[in-house]
Amino acid sequence: MLTKERKSEIIGAFGKHDKDTGSPEVQIALITERINYLTEHFKVHKKDFHSRRGLLKLVSQRKKLLEYLKRKDFNRYRDIVNKLGLRK
Repeated sequence: MLTKERKSEIIGAFGKHDKDTGSPEVQIALITERINYLTEHFKVHKKDFHSRRGLLKLVSQRKKLLEYLKRKDFNRYRDIVNKLGLRK
């Protein structure tokens, strides 16, 4: 899972300040980290369907946040997509 130290690193890298947990960039980065963790989890635990449902919810939530950011400020959207490597 996401440790306290790793979460602080992500907030420091994507946030506007140290306590910034609400901005879309930080939320997207944290969700992406959890998605990556769950993706690795499913390589070992193929039949964990309950967690798979949670993964689908996370992917949907990240997609909504990305659409919001794209609509509000395209430059910030482009920056976060490039930093996280979400698009090809």
